[in-house]
Amino acid sequence: MTDSKTVRFKENPFLEALTVNKKDKRINVNPISADREVLVNQVTGEIKGTLVTTFRSVDDAKFVKLFTQNIALTFDLKSAGIKAFNILMFTLQDRFKTDTVTLDKFALEEFITNHPNLKLSESTFLRGLRELETAQIIAKTMRRGVYFINPSFVFNGDRIAFTTIIERKKNNEKDLGVCAE
Repeated sequence: MTDSKTVRFKENPFLEALTVNKKDKRINVNPISADREVLVNQVTGEIKGTLVTTFRSVDDAKFVKLFTQNIALTFDLKSAGIKAFNILMFTLQDRFKTDTVTLDKFALEEFITNHPNLKLSESTFLRGLRELETAQIIAKTMRRGVYFINPSFVFNGDRIAFTTIIERKKNNEKDLGVCAE
């Protein structure tokens, strides 16, 4: 006996772009390239990629938290770098008027005053700033404690998209960075 709510298809309904609406987000699934290349090209059998995009609408606090988590993940920031990035975001909050920011012991003290549960030494903060420099999120100016901001990563906007492409290595590809002798 079939359920009256059961929906059946003559053709695969997943070969075109797909939108899945969830409680607090919208997920779009599309082929990376043109044609009908979702997982396997239905004409040639060639395997291609899929683009999965998630849209979420969140409040300010959650936005900053997710933004920071994604920056940390993308640039392999360690704990010190994540904390320094949080101080950068806090320092810029409501004060984003120029492409420079002062990140010194006074910025650290102001952050800790507003976040009393967070323990962060000046040496850890400085180590974190070096991580942000290495990730090219900030760059030193000629003035000590003042940094240029990379506007591609730190901006006065209300949305950002992070894209990660995961590609399976082919059997004949060697692991980059590993030398066989």
